[in-house]
Amino acid sequence: MSAAYFVTGTDTEIGKTTIAAGLLYAARRAGLSTAAAKPVASGCQLGAEGLRNDDALALLAQCSLPLRYEEVNPLAFAPAIAPHLAARDAGVTLDVPSLHAAVLAILSKGADFTLVEGAGGWRVPLGGMATLADLAQALHIPVILVVGVRLGCINHAVLSAEAIIGDGLPLAGWVANIVDPHVARLQDNLETLDERLPAPCIGRVPHLSAVTAEQVAQHLDLSRLML
Repeated sequence: MSAAYFVTGTDTEIGKTTIAAGLLYAARRAGLSTAAAKPVASGCQLGAEGLRNDDALALLAQCSLPLRYEEVNPLAFAPAIAPHLAARDAGVTLDVPSLHAAVLAILSKGADFTLVEGAGGWRVPLGGMATLADLAQALHIPVILVVGVRLGCINHAVLSAEAIIGDGLPLAGWVANIVDPHVARLQDNLETLDERLPAPCIGRVPHLSAVTAEQVAQHLDLSRLML
């Protein structure tokens, strides 16, 4: 039976892609076929093959199915700014139906384990008044929340979880990604997150000096996901 999850974060720059790549690696190690989508990405570099995003490339590298870059990341923008602003500057309409169709194409591949990674947090704007949360709702798949553990993360994590559940989607699990190795009272913070987030913690990823999907996967437990 195939499983698909929408990966969101408590903020931007908290290691969402790092965790997603680790989850995909863990799934591959467990003998599952994998696929991924990053439907919209800004902060892309122009090369011989067009615009490419490092996060999307990291996800593609952990896909066992033979996917093209454009399938994983159909909308890529050069400026490292909010996606809706980058799309507006490029004259591109960023709407839920087009993103939904692109992700459904990935889901239709039938991988055992598929991840759809958002951009930034839960309420990142798209065109008009739409947000990436609307895309997750249209897909109607469970959500994995990546918590960037640093000062203020408890508030961000609890609010994100409340928004996800309030939007009618199940929170399948969360990952503590320790982005600030010097955060005060680390263990107390982790225990508070455990107490207040209504889903299982599927991993605590320490601050790693050299980050690879394989290293991250060592700190994740897919069996704790609520399927």
